[in-house]
Amino acid sequence: MDHGRSNNPPSSYKSHRLPYEGDGNDSRRNRHPKTDYQYDSRQIPGRPECLSTRKELYERNFPVYKQPAEVGSFSLDSKRRFFNDSRQIRYYAKLDRRPNFDLTDGYRDRYVKRDESVKENLNHLLQWILANRAAVGSSQAAASPCPIDTDFVTWRGHLTKLLTTPYENREGWLLAVTKFKGTLYVSEVETEAARTQRQNRTEKHKEMTYWGYKFEQYMCADDAQSVPNPGGVVNTNEAFCAVVRTRLADHRLLFSGEVDGRDKDPRAPPPPECYIELKTSAEICTPKQRSNFHRFKLLKWWAQSFLLGVPRIIAGFRTQDGVVVDVETISVSEISHIIKAERNCWKPTVCMNFCCAFLSFVKRTVTEDDPSVVYLFSYEPYGDVTFTVHRDSQYSFLPPWYVEELIGRQR
Repeated sequence: MDHGRSNNPPSSYKSHRLPYEGDGNDSRRNRHPKTDYQYDSRQIPGRPECLSTRKELYERNFPVYKQPAEVGSFSLDSKRRFFNDSRQIRYYAKLDRRPNFDLTDGYRDRYVKRDESVKENLNHLLQWILANRAAVGSSQAAASPCPIDTDFVTWRGHLTKLLTTPYENREGWLLAVTKFKGTLYVSEVETEAARTQRQNRTEKHKEMTYWGYKFEQYMCADDAQSVPNPGGVVNTNEAFCAVVRTRLADHRLLFSGEVDGRDKDPRAPPPPECYIELKTSAEICTPKQRSNFHRFKLLKWWAQSFLLGVPRIIAGFRTQDGVVVDVETISVSEISHIIKAERNCWKPTVCMNFCCAFLSFVKRTVTEDDPSVVYLFSYEPYGDVTFTVHRDSQYSFLPPWYVEELIGRQR
């Protein structure tokens, strides 16, 4: 949530888009030479097949990424209960003055924090799927062996991790994959390092996590006719999530991501183009800080927003004490141009090609169609992606109610 500031506003750059397929631009720009997205199938003695994360292997043409299309949404209330509607959507209120937002306000007395020890896996997305079978089901007969008409089901956050992996040198990850009825389900598993870090956060770190949520409260209203109410309670159980379909090369994706808010203008385009992402970051006072902002934070901001088709990031720049003193709008389509000034910076093409290669690797590797079997993919910084196979283990994540419902529908 706490994410920097450039003394040269990003909005001053001319647009340099990474086009989605079918987004209305010159169709010739979306025609990419056919690319072989096979993974590096080297065999390492004593280890299973692996996927290399070396950046240079993925410096090729930008793969086709179809414009994400929203197929639905859902809400989670103050008690984390699921609702198949948009009741939790919030509306972005543009500022008419210079901000002076105290992000620490309410931290001690108006903050309800979600229990992060409860692992929800894909459960809320699976609830949405069962409630919206007509939107995601196969166009074939009910007895189709693939009742969910997609290759992958996952969260946007898991795909974000994949996009940033070639440039990630601090944190590893674990992704559990299960194939069921022809569809691959991808769910994150908390690493031991991440668990230790979560359990040993300093009080300052906990407070700074709150700052991101508080900024959202300053910037968004509960409905299109009202104004933000920063005096209310910040409850991180609440969420509005969009569900989108898209395609990366030959991989059909169905995934969900939390949305911070939408444009309240009635003339705004339909979702997801009317959505906005809210971020906070420390003020940038030196060239080194600006460079770090471009290299690290813009990478994750871009990946997160680009995947879901969110066109704008509203960034609040704060003091060290947590007071937002400036707000800027960053066009997601301009970020690739902004980072070109940095030497040896991250490249969107590398991010997307690695993600595509990983999905191909998973398709090739995960062969057993069984909800009790988990293929656990693992990454550690500077290493390759490897996997292990587990049956009826602690890593199983497809709940019985989902499995039984899909099986029962096909009887």
